[in-house]
Amino acid sequence: MKVSYDLCTLTTLQPIADIDFPTRWAHFRLLAFQRTLPSKGVIQEHQESAVALVLGDIHSTPPVVRIHSQCATGDVFHSLRCDCHDQLHLALQTIADQGAGVLLYEQQEGRGIGLMEKLRAYALQDDGLDTIEANRMLGHAVDLRDYRLVVEIIRFLKVTSLRLMTNNPDKIGAVLSSGIEITERLSASVPASPYSAHYIAVKRDQLGHL
Repeated sequence: MKVSYDLCTLTTLQPIADIDFPTRWAHFRLLAFQRTLPSKGVIQEHQESAVALVLGDIHSTPPVVRIHSQCATGDVFHSLRCDCHDQLHLALQTIADQGAGVLLYEQQEGRGIGLMEKLRAYALQDDGLDTIEANRMLGHAVDLRDYRLVVEIIRFLKVTSLRLMTNNPDKIGAVLSSGIEITERLSASVPASPYSAHYIAVKRDQLGHL
């Protein structure tokens, strides 16, 4: 099923591709997008990108939507230090079971600091710091992610209300502040491993994750 687009509504968003995308969970369409951010001060103009896996009729009823930040260590290598891989698979399975939904996959590795900096933060965690302390030790904010691109994609898909799968209050706030209705929050909780239990506890106790 091709997705209906309205290219005039969002001037900053550029569709790159719309392809057939069969997976082990369901037969999706994969839509790729990018947005060019203007230069600001010493920061040069740069592009950010995200993809949307879209399944079924996402307009007749509020679809399940998951905003998932890229995690090469978890998503690709199945690291047990975080819950990212299992959350990704939970979302894809839930969307497949529902027969409709959207998974938004954004390139904001390590809560926005990038893969190499995330690995430096991991090294500091090996020395006893938690994920928040490690980011701050490296001079980063606790969470640098910006959800404006994925909110633009949701609007581009003409989804006005949704069932959001997340434990992160920042994602809830980003969607609600854009005027998109959240009819239900679905838990993204997955079983912890001995390696991820402390990381998950820090997200819950210090970052307010649900």
